[in-house]
Amino acid sequence: MRGPCAAHGVRRWDNGRVNAPMSAESVTTTVREHCATIKTPRVVCSGNVAVPHALLRIVDSALTEYRLNVLNAPKGIPDREGVIHETSFVGAGMRSSSSLQYVPARLSLVPTLFSRTLHPDIVLVHTSAPVDGKVSLGIEVNVMPAAIEAVRRRGGLVFAQVNERMPYTFGDAEYDLDLFDGWIEADDVIAHPRPPKPGGERGESAAVIGDLCASRVGSGSTLQMGIGEVPDATLAGLTARRNLGLWTEMFSDGVLDLQDAGALDPDRYVTASFMMGSQELMEWVHRNEQVLMLRTETINAPSNIAKQPGMTSINTALQVDLFAQANASRRRARIHSGFGGQTDFIVGALHAVGGQAIMALRSWHPKANVSTVVPLIDEPVTSFQMSAIVTEQGIAEVAGRPEKDQAAAIIENAAHPSVREELWEEAGYLGLA
Repeated sequence: MRGPCAAHGVRRWDNGRVNAPMSAESVTTTVREHCATIKTPRVVCSGNVAVPHALLRIVDSALTEYRLNVLNAPKGIPDREGVIHETSFVGAGMRSSSSLQYVPARLSLVPTLFSRTLHPDIVLVHTSAPVDGKVSLGIEVNVMPAAIEAVRRRGGLVFAQVNERMPYTFGDAEYDLDLFDGWIEADDVIAHPRPPKPGGERGESAAVIGDLCASRVGSGSTLQMGIGEVPDATLAGLTARRNLGLWTEMFSDGVLDLQDAGALDPDRYVTASFMMGSQELMEWVHRNEQVLMLRTETINAPSNIAKQPGMTSINTALQVDLFAQANASRRRARIHSGFGGQTDFIVGALHAVGGQAIMALRSWHPKANVSTVVPLIDEPVTSFQMSAIVTEQGIAEVAGRPEKDQAAAIIENAAHPSVREELWEEAGYLGLA
């Protein structure tokens, strides 16, 4: 197991060219000159846990006003007058922003926006240290290759923040360092400790849901799941399986448990678009030829998802209703996150041979003290008609069943017992009973 390689000082490649990092002043001057005649330039930046904060601060100081486009932006991004937040997936750094401009789009379609409506003027990426003249986008490939291509077609700028902590990954992640208009070095932390397993009733319900989800997955299946208690609990229940594949937009430390247990198929890549997790995960993926990082429009294309054997998509939601609709995006009509890849993977999984799409969530929201199973969702719907809805109460099979049978299964097998009588009454009003 190898850790990320170091990056120090000026480097000379095999071709004899000297490639040195830029100073903050040089980046500032270049940005100001490029944007001098552009009204409200658009800056597209790596997101999730790979935001190049040091580089972004320099660009922020160079521009009075600009649009900042980041997927799932964390806290700590520039948030001041003159910065317009723009995204198709809202993260904690933009969720309460007064300037937020949410652009609804499936994740698979976000890359096309950069060449159609959201034309970038500057792209900022976070990369590994150089290896033989190349750097890697590491843990965050995602939509950034499309952004780089779009900004190049417009004659815009691409800057990199080179970080020795960033692992070097293969696939669509690799770029010649010469591609960039400039780069800086910054030692940002990108790894995060594995969260402790939840205890008490919350932990017990996550474990039950995870076991129920895992019971539906056989050896040889392909998995897609996100981050959180339920996905982690599901993966924990799959360590006895064999020849599992991962075709997923993201993964975290749970893949290490599968690797250690010998559950992963050694003849298949762990294929994803971005990741987040502990230092142990960063070291495992560094120059690991079993890990293949591909661009979003490849990973999230329903046609590619449908090609994966036994494709099993496990997602979650804020609410589900008796029509098997899910709200995973909004709270009280205000955008909370976005479509993400949920719709891409539900559609792709349902078209795969032996595929299934599972919606996993708790039956009761403890903080709001309300049922997560409602008669009819009154928010914009994120997705609908999955294979099954799984809560700690059980499994409600919904695919291929008449709507009245779907409603009955959801009430009796997924809803909290305290609200079942009320849901049956509402089902009658909706013509479902």
